[in-house]
Amino acid sequence: MVFRKFLRYMGLAKQPTQPTLPIDCSSNSPRVRLSDGRFLAYRERGVPKSKSNFRVIIVHGFGSSKEMNFEASQELLEELRIYLVMYDRAGYGESDPNPMRSLKSEASDIEELVDKLQLGPKVYVIGVSLGCYPAWSCLRRIPNRLEGIALVVPYINYKWSSLPSDLVKDDYRKGLLRWMFRVARYTPRLLHWWVTQKLFPSSTALEQNHAFYSDKDLEVLKKTPGYQLFTQVNFIYLFIIIIIIFIIIIIIIIIFFNLPC
Repeated sequence: MVFRKFLRYMGLAKQPTQPTLPIDCSSNSPRVRLSDGRFLAYRERGVPKSKSNFRVIIVHGFGSSKEMNFEASQELLEELRIYLVMYDRAGYGESDPNPMRSLKSEASDIEELVDKLQLGPKVYVIGVSLGCYPAWSCLRRIPNRLEGIALVVPYINYKWSSLPSDLVKDDYRKGLLRWMFRVARYTPRLLHWWVTQKLFPSSTALEQNHAFYSDKDLEVLKKTPGYQLFTQVNFIYLFIIIIIIFIIIIIIIIIFFNLPC
């Protein structure tokens, strides 16, 4: 509680960051204009929608975009007659940011995209990683527009009683996620700095280390074009960074307790 008050005093806590204003720039991708004036950029794959049996919306995750490497060959898409649409979510890639982003707006963006592209009354939606929460929002808000839905590697709650403990007991991300959620709740500006800085390796970089994957994961990743695993990570460098951050926190706490009331 005391440390939280200090962070608030320093302007790091309980002060959400301001979204970047839309930038008027040329786009090399097709875009649709939404009802609130924002633009969503998208990319099409597969067969023409007029000849398709399945029309699928792909929702990308954090740190990704419509250019994501979706593992489906053109031959397979043509064989199954699948039409794919991958779009940049609000604030990603060539799409305008949405200062009022919410679960509702994510589902609304997908529904408007479907209508603007004239994909019909119902479509399939596939959410990948952090893109699963917009897909989940579609289940709640526009279930009548869904032919089917899939959540690929979604975020989970490690406290779910139904989650087998042997599946997550060695998952290094449990500690990282726990601290990430704490930082996001109490110090949103600090989280914004962390995901935008380039000085220290982020959790995304660490996840490229083969030590964090099972044997089956590694088999799949080795066959994935364009994905490169780190051969090694300088853990000494990372350990030094953690020690420095810990020392800084201790100094801040000491300074705070010496401040006059």
